[in-house]
Amino acid sequence: MKGEGLVVTGLRKEYGDHTAVDDVSFTLAPGSSLGIVGESGSGKTTTVRMLVGLERADAGTVTLDGRDRSARPRGRAERLARAREIQMVFQDPYLSLDPRITAGGCVDEVLRLHFRLDPAARRARVAELLDQVGLGPREADALPRRLSGGQRQRVAIARALAAEPRVLVLDEAVAALDVSIQAQILELLGRIRREAGVGFLFVTHDLAVVRHITDELVVLRSGRIVESGPTSRVLTAPEHPYTRLLLDSVPRRGWDPARIAGARAAVG
Repeated sequence: MKGEGLVVTGLRKEYGDHTAVDDVSFTLAPGSSLGIVGESGSGKTTTVRMLVGLERADAGTVTLDGRDRSARPRGRAERLARAREIQMVFQDPYLSLDPRITAGGCVDEVLRLHFRLDPAARRARVAELLDQVGLGPREADALPRRLSGGQRQRVAIARALAAEPRVLVLDEAVAALDVSIQAQILELLGRIRREAGVGFLFVTHDLAVVRHITDELVVLRSGRIVESGPTSRVLTAPEHPYTRLLLDSVPRRGWDPARIAGARAAVG
């Protein structure tokens, strides 16, 4: 899949007297993977909500393959086209899935909304998408409450892929899962990116996740980018004190909470 990718320039969002996002800019090349990291309140989720159209930016632009997504969409067709381009997978799959609809039905809804397929073609595509994320007929016929957390997140990923997006945004998408399940989902996402060429935007506070799954990294603090660059460079040779603080805050052998608290106070 060719194109210019996702280009974000000068995004700004204010809520009253509070500036949640301030002059945020980055580029996600087609088929690449970008991580956005920072603590709670750093502006990560507000940024991606603007990308997918859940929030309107007060300033700045968002373009995908050269098409401006900043202006309000004109009509239902344009809204659907934009929704297809960038899909989002949320932290809690149980809350993002309709509890009254089976896993297969959740995926089928997307196909009915975006594509003109007859029922037989939709059934075949649902089965294909669920198989792509490691789920079979038994899971397809189950309601979300009958599935494990990892299975529900696989359904959410299949549902997002059903729209054939150019970009998949994953907002803390593995944070609520056990470590072993996290590894399975991350391995699945890596395979999907290689096979489908979808660009991934990971929003997380977990540096271990971005280390293994992203090419580029953006570090947000108080709504502003304090550091960005190749993931390997940012995590091994961070230049900003806040990035170093995030790395030092990860518990490990010899970890000293008092020293971290002092470093946090020094960073301000």
